Amino acid sequence: MEHTSIFMSAMLWIIVWGALGGIITPRIYARRDLDISQASLGGAAVGAALGPIGLIPLWIYTPRFTTRILTIASLMIVGIIVVAFAQADPDNLCVTNGDFVISQLSNGLVIGVIYSLMALGLTLIYSILGVVSFAHGEFYMVGGMVVYYFSVFPLYERFNTQLMNAMQQRYLLWFGQTTWYENWEALLLAIPGSVFLILSAAVVTFILGVLFELMFLRVMNTGQIERPKEYAILVTFGLAFFLQYLVQALFGANPVKVQRLFPFPDVELPSAENSWLLDMSPGNLRLFDAISIPNPRFTAAVISVVLLLLLMWFLFRTWTGRGLRAVSQDQQAAAVAGINPNTMSTLAFGMGAMLAGVSGASLAQVFAWLPQVGIPAAARSFVIIVLGGMGSLPGAFVGGILVGLVEMVGV
Repeated sequence: MEHTSIFMSAMLWIIVWGALGGIITPRIYARRDLDISQASLGGAAVGAALGPIGLIPLWIYTPRFTTRILTIASLMIVGIIVVAFAQADPDNLCVTNGDFVISQLSNGLVIGVIYSLMALGLTLIYSILGVVSFAHGEFYMVGGMVVYYFSVFPLYERFNTQLMNAMQQRYLLWFGQTTWYENWEALLLAIPGSVFLILSAAVVTFILGVLFELMFLRVMNTGQIERPKEYAILVTFGLAFFLQYLVQALFGANPVKVQRLFPFPDVELPSAENSWLLDMSPGNLRLFDAISIPNPRFTAAVISVVLLLLLMWFLFRTWTGRGLRAVSQDQQAAAVAGINPNTMSTLAFGMGAMLAGVSGASLAQVFAWLPQVGIPAAARSFVIIVLGGMGSLPGAFVGGILVGLVEMVGV
């Protein structure tokens, strides 16, 4: 890097003004009895993007933080980083090769969506129980291990083979031996088995989370624990070590990797001779001759998006989800309204563990899987929820995207 001072100045601007915005903004909003759920994230984003030019009007008018404001501020931060980097190191590949940058940013968005799913689970637990689960990474690890060992279990292999043979005969009756069916056959046959594996990881981690909350965390609500926050840290740390070494004792310490869950069909658009728009093969997807995304990452992102949409529907469209949100805002008021905070706490911890497990299940086809794989994943989740604001679901999503982009741009 030729001009390090330029890049360091930009980073200093983002850090200093972002920190000031994140610290001062929620205090100003609280003093005026305004909603502070997004104040830390919004203040940090506006401060990092515009500095005093944005913070002074923000503190005077105290607008409600909308998705549009957060998105614009985040894009401005990314723009500052990109421009500063281009000025500091003009000969870097990220500056001279536009296709490479586009491909890396696309992969960053894809991996960021997956990180968001895991961080949302940790945020959900914190917003309801008020504790940070240090076992979150181990639920992520268990999800990946469940997918792998179920996929190589002889009974599953025999059942899946019989199911695929039966489906193949049915599909041949429906579609015939056409070119279209030959291209899509592998994906169509893989869907039931892969969905079963992901659901298995979700069920196992959900049950583990529920049982742990009932046995070790429920007691915090009875007043029998003198220092509940410290107690929660200790027991979740203990669970993390227990799960890690249990998996290592049962299955060994050798790395494993899941095969592709959903192989792509062979598709070329607009034609096989000129596939500039879309070139899809079983292991890779290429768009516009510039964006290349490996199959495992793309399918993991699709799984994450589907689960994120289901989570949003559950939280905002069902009575149970509304009960969770009510408890996260005010447990006493929710109890007066007839909502059982203990039940909601158990459900929240189980769902948080499940989200981490499904994140691991989808990423087990991307990374080599070890019993220790949950440690960096948990650390990444802590960074994401701090970036997005503790207890903020939209903030966790934005934080996951930012971490994914930073990781891929830094490669």
